[in-house]
Amino acid sequence: MNGKISKISEGAEARIYTAKLLGTDAVVKYRHAKGYRARELDEEIRMQRTRTEAKVQAKLYKNGLSVPPVLMVGRYWIAMGRISGTTMNRLLFEKGRSVAMSALNSERAMTAMEKAGMQLAMMHTIGIVHGDFTPANIMLDKHGRVWIIDFGLAEFTDSQEERALDVLLMKRSLDASLYAAFEKGYTRLMKKEAHRVFSRLRAIEKRGRYQLRTLAIQN
Repeated sequence: MNGKISKISEGAEARIYTAKLLGTDAVVKYRHAKGYRARELDEEIRMQRTRTEAKVQAKLYKNGLSVPPVLMVGRYWIAMGRISGTTMNRLLFEKGRSVAMSALNSERAMTAMEKAGMQLAMMHTIGIVHGDFTPANIMLDKHGRVWIIDFGLAEFTDSQEERALDVLLMKRSLDASLYAAFEKGYTRLMKKEAHRVFSRLRAIEKRGRYQLRTLAIQN
């Protein structure tokens, strides 16, 4: 890496930096150590999660999904192409934004959420679940292209349960109109398989498992 490296955010699992990598604008995600875990266990967890995340992201990119390309992978870090855009969470819900997207039911927002549903369906059809599919991890660029980011909780699985949890996280993040647009996009690509996912989603809602997943993400 060359040039200035600047930290732009820090979460429970990782720190995010901007940098230059071989002349390319990049984002670097570094999984930092957790002091409460035994050192060897901590290193193993960080290494395995980094590897899985990089493999997931590389496979999605190879299959044509709108995700940042993986440029380089280290033991605890991933360097990826930088996407210029704004998260849907900010566009939809941040108070005081003087942009058209601030209106929850604007045509642009509906179109973006339908595209997000299609992106998730594409992920599921190639055997990957996101694990934290919310507006905070969906970006919209100036051309109206929807990008998916942050695969730190992603898994390789065809589990209908995990697919349904991805959909449920979006359902609980949106109003009814936006969720309907998202569901429309998801169903368009999942086709007959979609009804199995939605059936499992309803079962999860009845037993309240979404609460357990939310707590797991927060911790």
